[in-house]
Amino acid sequence: MLWNRLQDTGYTDVDFVGTLGPQGCGLPYDGDNEGHGGALVTTVADQNQLPAWLAATNPNVVLMHFGTNDVWSNRSTQQILTAYGKLVDQMRANNPSMTVLVAQIIPMAPATCGECAQRVVALNAAIPAWAAGKSTGQSPVVVVDQWTGFSTGTDTYDGVHPNAAGDQKMSDRWYPALTAALDGVTPTPPPSTAPPTTAPPTTAPPTTAPPTTAPPTTAPPTTAPPTTAPPTTAPPGRSCGAAYRVVGQWNSGFQGEVTVTNTGGATLTGWTVRLDFGGGQQVSQAWNATVTQAGTTVTARNVAWNGALAPAGSATFGFLASWQQSNPAPTVSCTAS
Repeated sequence: MLWNRLQDTGYTDVDFVGTLGPQGCGLPYDGDNEGHGGALVTTVADQNQLPAWLAATNPNVVLMHFGTNDVWSNRSTQQILTAYGKLVDQMRANNPSMTVLVAQIIPMAPATCGECAQRVVALNAAIPAWAAGKSTGQSPVVVVDQWTGFSTGTDTYDGVHPNAAGDQKMSDRWYPALTAALDGVTPTPPPSTAPPTTAPPTTAPPTTAPPTTAPPTTAPPTTAPPTTAPPTTAPPGRSCGAAYRVVGQWNSGFQGEVTVTNTGGATLTGWTVRLDFGGGQQVSQAWNATVTQAGTTVTARNVAWNGALAPAGSATFGFLASWQQSNPAPTVSCTAS
């Protein structure tokens, strides 16, 4: 899904690489990957397996969703993060300008591991600080949130491994971070990248790591502080607010992000965010929301899986857009239903 979306949106010179070939898919795609079934990141690090794979493939960008089997095997968060750090060091030994996209892994709820769900929460909560300490200007480590909005009940077939819906969600989360890297932009993490301190009853992740990918260019992003919209009129007990920020900006384009929060006392069944731009901005693509634009007004509505928000709950959607002479922040409003 990720490969074909890249091809469809103009990223036709990307080469997925890895010592493993395609492992079953109903679509034509470049299936080279390094997703070894059953592998533990702690084992790969302890046995120094990665350098030979890197030498055979020489990636410029690595997509790393790794640690599910370690969580299942009761490896501690610190052991997993130490292994992450060793792998990143080995990546940089192969390529000092390596870009690493590291996932906060999807949730898991296997019938045989009652503690696994909370272990995933603990790992994901620690990843942003680890990544911030490991990232450099030459070799950025970018956190990709694969956890938020992912349900083991609807997005996996066994509480652990993604079904088609889960595959699509994972592809949708990888895409903006990967294309930003390919465009020479290093996305900054969202305001809150850690999951809650408790795990939801439904969740899940794969036992294999995603494929490695293609060469980035270099160009630092610019960032902007969020602008926050007050709640607008809604049914009794229902209200929402929306916070907007620029994740990265380059030449005549930028990546925007909006976090929607339930500010009322009742669970929302849906939300709509309106962005009124004043700089000729035009949205070209979006994820985690259905987005339309009429003139200077962009309207974003929740998708099926992120419309229901409990009080104080939040959901995030993002988009890519162009700008002309300047890129002022829009006026933002949120309507709850």
